Amino acid sequence: MRADLDHLPARQQRELERVRTTLLTEFDAAIKSGGGGTQSWRRDGRVLKIILFGSYARNDWVDEPDNGYLSDFDLLVIVSHEKLTDIADYWYVAEDKILRDPAVGRTVNIIVHTMAEVNQALTRGEYFWTDILRDGVTLYELPGHPFAQPQPMTTAEAAAMAERSYEQWSVKISEALAGAEFYLGRGNRKDAAFLLHQATERAYACFLLTHTFYFPRSHNIKFLRSLAEDTDKRLTVAWPREQRADRRRFELLKRAYVEARYSDQYDVDAADLALQLASVVQLRDLVKTVSEERIAHLGQAASAGS
Repeated sequence: MRADLDHLPARQQRELERVRTTLLTEFDAAIKSGGGGTQSWRRDGRVLKIILFGSYARNDWVDEPDNGYLSDFDLLVIVSHEKLTDIADYWYVAEDKILRDPAVGRTVNIIVHTMAEVNQALTRGEYFWTDILRDGVTLYELPGHPFAQPQPMTTAEAAAMAERSYEQWSVKISEALAGAEFYLGRGNRKDAAFLLHQATERAYACFLLTHTFYFPRSHNIKFLRSLAEDTDKRLTVAWPREQRADRRRFELLKRAYVEARYSDQYDVDAADLALQLASVVQLRDLVKTVSEERIAHLGQAASAGS
């Protein structure tokens, strides 16, 4: 794994340095504040590694802000204890500061795991993690915490796992869509919006688990969209970015996970809901196509190797 950012423009290098500093500073502050400071896991809590993965690590990022297409920074943070992976307790302030920082010109997504979780996934040969080990860039690390040697997953194992994931999650997508259509028919726009959000989240879960065998602990569909589209650009057509109205409609759906259930101020009109529904249906169909392709490819490879 490389440890330099020479392949990136100076601006992105500066942004990543600022992001790294904010993550470490705010984590240290979170460790020292509040109760529980005498507990060893908290008192001795450490960030073990920060790793850039995804398009900025591979050097195939997109930078077209005028069209709404701007690759995100994707970061893996590895910590010393599972309790330190809690976003609300240890990472919310850092994420919020990065989001509001005018010196950081793109969205930053973080996933937080322990060394044990990552190494267990590597020994299972899960593609998401082996790809990070292959392509990732180390932004920060404490010595003495090596990655496990990846154990390649057989194509037969991969095909079976991909098929199980697709069968499980494709049903969940359909159930959420059916619920959204039911509430649309009753004129209940808030519940329809929430279930459209759930259908979108499940569609990305289906895709990511089928293709990479990993799904982050997140309900943020913008983050999930970024991870999925980073894997297969064909998914981008479901949510156009060129027009402000298209971008606004997706952001409205993103907010629905919380606000459609709990905010009296949240509202979405029938026209927006209809267009959101069309996009989610298109996403479901795209996920079906690319997932079935993936399963067929893995199955063929397994048959050829048997």
